[in-house]
Amino acid sequence: MTACAVEDPVTEPATEPAAEPVPDRAADGATGAATSPYPVDSAALTIAADGSYAARLAGVGDARYPERWTLDGPEPYAVPLPLEQPEEADSEVLPLADGRVLIHRRVAGHHGFSLLYPTGPRTGQLPLGAVECERLTLLPPAPDGRSAYALAVGDTATTVWQVAGCAFGPERVAEVPGRCSGGVWLDREGRLLALDREREGRTKAVVVDLGRGGEVSPLLQITEVSDDRLLLADPDSGLLLIRSDAPSPGEGARLGWGVLGSARPVRFPECLRTAGASAVPFAVQPGQMLMPESCAVALRIGEAGPGAAAGAAGIALWRPADRHVFRLGAPMGWLGTGLWSREGRLRLPYATPQVTCGVVSLGLPQSPPPAPPADPGPVAAAALRPVPLQQAPLR
Repeated sequence: MTACAVEDPVTEPATEPAAEPVPDRAADGATGAATSPYPVDSAALTIAADGSYAARLAGVGDARYPERWTLDGPEPYAVPLPLEQPEEADSEVLPLADGRVLIHRRVAGHHGFSLLYPTGPRTGQLPLGAVECERLTLLPPAPDGRSAYALAVGDTATTVWQVAGCAFGPERVAEVPGRCSGGVWLDREGRLLALDREREGRTKAVVVDLGRGGEVSPLLQITEVSDDRLLLADPDSGLLLIRSDAPSPGEGARLGWGVLGSARPVRFPECLRTAGASAVPFAVQPGQMLMPESCAVALRIGEAGPGAAAGAAGIALWRPADRHVFRLGAPMGWLGTGLWSREGRLRLPYATPQVTCGVVSLGLPQSPPPAPPADPGPVAAAALRPVPLQQAPLR
């Protein structure tokens, strides 16, 4: 993608219609806005690619333990997976589609990986091996549900490691020149991985083909001097959510959207500007084949909007086809993430002292009708002007 388009601003109604949340498990105050302990750019729960399971590091202080959530049943429930020793606060967990949970631990110069699973009253653990490097982070869950990958960033290159789903421990699958961050899957097979690569002072999204030995090709280059990052993608529709400073050089980055493989320019709707510069898309409605404009998108925002508690975390709902953003207060205890159903229901997991594993469900509200055109008032008399000879009336 090599072009961008800034959409014209549209007058928004003063009062935005709110979506009515419906909790899967009822609890007093579960649907009210409240201050979230999690920053807007992170989530405290990781959901598997197929939405069947989720995992988080539960507990507080020095008493941390992995916890697995089951989301595909009639009612969500959590299973704690503690071991004899508590986990460090910087450990990472990631759910697999078979119900096991991958844990990544940082231990004295190396990064260890194990699979955890419930075995009656105890927790089973299957060590997978370790990677020796300074910095390594897990990538989002792979689409196949069996594999897991991690990103090791060096001074001049970034290595992609497969840390679960391989036969003989962690395996190096790609090396990308430059310092990479992010990580977005572009297909349902887990072959095409998009990374934000920093080189020569600029950040551009590139595609790493894991099926061809880590072959790297450009994905976003809106302008030569812009920083173009990919935030989220939907393989069904091809919808891409992008952050770039191309439409406003020197004024900070803006949210935009494009279509994978399309020649159409990236668009930067004015309505997304109102969601704030820190807004992060976390879920896209699947199943909208070849209809990216119809995909509902959910974003984390730093402020819930008018009427919410001071400092409350917020959620924004939006579709590319609509020039309108719905801002909502997050449910009490929201864990910073969620997933859309194909039918357009957004499920938001939360945990409170009263309900330790709950999900709130809500839909995308109907967009308001466009504002009627302003009354131009009485038409002023046309100013006299010379009439061309060919048009002059004959007398």
